[in-house]
Amino acid sequence: MNSIVKVPLPKNEPLNSYAPGTPQRESLKEKMKEMLDQEIEIPLLIGGKEVKTGDLADCRCPHDHKHLLGKYHKAGPKEIEMAVKAAKEAWKEWSEMDWLDRASIFQRAAEFLSKRYRDTINAATMLGQSKTAHQAEIDSACELIDFVRFNLHYMSHIFSQQPSSPTGIWNYVDYRPLEGFIFAVSPFNFTSIAGNLPSAPAMMGNTVLWKPASSAVFSAYYIAQVFKEAGLPDGVINFVPGSGRYVGDPILEKPDLAGVHFTGSTSVFQSMWKTIGDNIKNYWTYPRIVGETGGKNYVFVHPSADLDEVVTAVIRGAYEYQGQKCSAVSRLYVPSNRWETFKQKLLDEIKTVKMGDPMDFTNFVNAVIDKGAFDSITEFIDYAKESNESEIIHGGNYDDSKGYFIEPTVVKVTNPRHKLMEEEIFGPVLTIYVYPEDEFKETLELCNKTSPYGLTGAIYATDRKAIAEAGKALRHSAGNFYINDKPTGAVVNQQPFGGARASGTNDKAGSFLNLVRWISTRAIKENLNPPKNYRYPFMEEK
Repeated sequence: MNSIVKVPLPKNEPLNSYAPGTPQRESLKEKMKEMLDQEIEIPLLIGGKEVKTGDLADCRCPHDHKHLLGKYHKAGPKEIEMAVKAAKEAWKEWSEMDWLDRASIFQRAAEFLSKRYRDTINAATMLGQSKTAHQAEIDSACELIDFVRFNLHYMSHIFSQQPSSPTGIWNYVDYRPLEGFIFAVSPFNFTSIAGNLPSAPAMMGNTVLWKPASSAVFSAYYIAQVFKEAGLPDGVINFVPGSGRYVGDPILEKPDLAGVHFTGSTSVFQSMWKTIGDNIKNYWTYPRIVGETGGKNYVFVHPSADLDEVVTAVIRGAYEYQGQKCSAVSRLYVPSNRWETFKQKLLDEIKTVKMGDPMDFTNFVNAVIDKGAFDSITEFIDYAKESNESEIIHGGNYDDSKGYFIEPTVVKVTNPRHKLMEEEIFGPVLTIYVYPEDEFKETLELCNKTSPYGLTGAIYATDRKAIAEAGKALRHSAGNFYINDKPTGAVVNQQPFGGARASGTNDKAGSFLNLVRWISTRAIKENLNPPKNYRYPFMEEK
């Protein structure tokens, strides 16, 4: 086809409100009931074929852990060998396929997610990951759709970037996929990230082995099905859930590993990086390592701040999705002259927060993901109860008899270096340090140095001079910085997401910066009038 085709300019997917009386609300509830009434079996998907290993694990509702949604087959070393072989075989044709054809497949997938599979992917996320309708809608529907559509737009933009050519020379650039396969490791907390990690490298011409989080295989399987129905060729994205020991370790040792696309814990990412370093001589090419990990995200309150705005930001930022966001508000700095007023407003508002099953749309907080998370979070709460440097001023209760429920908890500390101010909790626990009102500058520096992370942060103030001072002092403390807004809820094409320090490689998901990591550029020079004599003018005697 002799044409330069433009990818349709995308717009962010509109949100459904799921307000009472809306058809979308009723449709979603019906889909949830349908899924609750069935139990599915989830195979591996390798080279387009369903593979059943017989080594099974459960998919359960975190808010009702006795309810079984399905069982999934776990991959082992044998299946990893099969998946690597399938990815290598698919690479031959997929890497040479015209980018327009690849784009068409993913455009179709985005359309499926927007229309016919919207209820399915949202319901799967609500039931399998215990999200509210709103949290599922902004994640598994809108953000995933945005990732796909905007990434295609960024892809066409990247391919259009070409060098200059002087007279007699034609220079151009070939954006090649990487040689080998990409290992995509996705987290439990965002279905959109689970879909983006394998699809972003794939649309750039790479083939992928995708290991979803064990606690989110249920929703990930439906994404894999959507990609397949949209026409993704066999072997391009191979779906291999299983334990890290039997999936991740064998994959990282393969000579054909060309890259890792990861979102998860800092410790796991560092371990993977070390393994890659230890094996660096064995790889065909240097693997690209792209990772977004943890955060110890802050909201910093200036004395000039509007406290009603801060209260709203804190409740949404700390407790939506039970604080299980890498961007969630985890530490709060409040000036001493505003503390008593702020404390009363916060406690009055947080008392209205309801917790329970996501089937009840009046609940704002649901269950944490699993027993491991429940135990880890409650250890922090118990530590706060026992520490003489902390006081629980709201919540602190928890119960896992039916589901993994932890109350939204507020802890006030007297030590700004308290364990709860420094370490990532990844749960519904907010820690507050009240700083001397006349030590704004000093406390900014304290905030900057307290945590090893650098993901998100926010300043609340009406004093513009204070905002400017905070922005400068906290410049390297957050890859996403917010002014008078909560530090969660980054939107594709609006706030490219990612952080540095211990929070990752800051390759900015939701922008072209991420996609350029999945290509290897070849510069081509064509001489239109090659010289026929080696001699230069300077060599002439006269």
